[in-house]
Amino acid sequence: MERREVLKTMAIAGLAAGAGGAAATAQTTAQTFVLVHGAWHGGWCWSRVADRLRAAGHQVFTPTQTGLGERKHLLSKDITLDIFTRDIVNVIEAEELTNIVLVGHSFGGMAISGVADAMPERIRHLVYLDSLMVEGGKSPFDSLPPDVVAARRKAAEETSGGLSLPAPPPSAFGVSDAKDTEWVKRRLTPHPLGTYTSALNIKGPVGNNLPRTYIHCTNPSYAALQASRNWVKAQPGWRWAEIATGHDAMVMAPDELTRMLIGVSS
Repeated sequence: MERREVLKTMAIAGLAAGAGGAAATAQTTAQTFVLVHGAWHGGWCWSRVADRLRAAGHQVFTPTQTGLGERKHLLSKDITLDIFTRDIVNVIEAEELTNIVLVGHSFGGMAISGVADAMPERIRHLVYLDSLMVEGGKSPFDSLPPDVVAARRKAAEETSGGLSLPAPPPSAFGVSDAKDTEWVKRRLTPHPLGTYTSALNIKGPVGNNLPRTYIHCTNPSYAALQASRNWVKAQPGWRWAEIATGHDAMVMAPDELTRMLIGVSS
């Protein structure tokens, strides 16, 4: 990764952070954000960030992927990464969105990579928020440590006959506040196993050569994603930014994350 891209992103994010919150960022040009959640979550997890972005004059969509959140009744063994990509493509088409800042948190990085391949002309900037990175033709399980994969396969078999992965405790995502822990715990749902075993079907490179930024949540750092971060740092054309919070940054640090999202895409 080129040093100037790292410095550029950090300088932009720092400038936005110094502006003093959502009220100050209202002076920026209105943007369209599509925020994609990670495994076990749903569109609900973005509520704090979405509220702040809207208060600053931006348009925001927080779709929930098939089988999760309020769509948990659709859970099935037929859900693959292709369906997760189609979930987001359908929202973009139905709402006739263009010039989008497309954000994928954690497992949501799969869907935004798929969308970038399918409709790059609609996207202004890709933001991979502490994301799992998977190259075309590979599955998420191909990109995770073997011990993590074995543990997840075992848990899926024992709890649902291989249908889904049971939700871990909120502490696994760095959530420590008691109220936040209860809020997140109530909403987490089992995650379709097929999205971990199916391949990411993209024709071009990850990100499809669009403007793209990876944001690392550093405190605490989610260890299972270290290989993904190393991969990003070895690729040309990526911007890099860091935020000193846990993996579920949208829950624990909504002000800082909101400013960063506006900053990296300005």
